[in-house]
Amino acid sequence: MNTYLLVSMSSQAQNLFPKCPIRTTMELLGGKWKLLVISKLAGRPLRYSELRQAVPEISEKMLAQVLRELAVDGLIARQQGVENHAQSSYLLTEKGLTALPLIEKMVEFARGYTELDR
Repeated sequence: MNTYLLVSMSSQAQNLFPKCPIRTTMELLGGKWKLLVISKLAGRPLRYSELRQAVPEISEKMLAQVLRELAVDGLIARQQGVENHAQSSYLLTEKGLTALPLIEKMVEFARGYTELDR
């Protein structure tokens, strides 16, 4: 087969088959910080400073980037403060809430995995 045919088949295959669900999940939730931020927002909305305290290892720049990406993907929303815009907080959207069972399964997996080492 020549290169043109391989490229042509590859682009046709992309159009015929839906995106891989695992790849989609990794694009939305992958990385070092996204799942941690989502898990911290599981209980209640948090302000930026509260998220920084909840995940102290993350830099301010990275937290801002992660929050922006999660908001663009529709997993979190920024809720403006009524009296003071600086008092805005972040909360999970309906889409974001659907990630919580996945996080619970990951915690379950990690606990089972570490028990096997004992």
